[in-house]
Amino acid sequence: MGRALRISGFDYLGPYAYFLTICTFERFRWFADDVCAREVTAQLLRTSIDYRFEAIAYCFMPDHLHALVAGLAVDSDFRRFTAMFKQRSAFDHLRRRSGRLWQEGYFERTLREDEDIVATAAYIVGNPLRAGLCDAFGDYPHLASSRYTIEQLREAIQTKPSL
Repeated sequence: MGRALRISGFDYLGPYAYFLTICTFERFRWFADDVCAREVTAQLLRTSIDYRFEAIAYCFMPDHLHALVAGLAVDSDFRRFTAMFKQRSAFDHLRRRSGRLWQEGYFERTLREDEDIVATAAYIVGNPLRAGLCDAFGDYPHLASSRYTIEQLREAIQTKPSL
């Protein structure tokens, strides 16, 4: 798999929201291990604070991460944030266990101003239910939202069943 193309002429700076997907190396199921998932979650939250991003919603599936993040300042740099998160989490991962954490690159989609943020967050936290990893919406240990409660996200799913 090669690197995903970035938007030509877009600098990825500022208060934009991004739907981010990062896969583990060779799709190894690192996040099926609760401890590993918690360690990488801590790096995601730490890096979000350090680089002025909000982790609006995230879900660590067994072999990949889905996250909805948004810049909080005019100079919030999505590419630097993502690179630092991957670097920090990979370094921490290698200190604790053997094996590469992330594949090269990542996929992102910049949300347009008119897109429904809560629907995107609900889609992300609904992934484990759709994948059969849990029996109820929000009943999965490696997901959260900084902006919405699970009840608000459940309601978004119920009002937009296509999610």
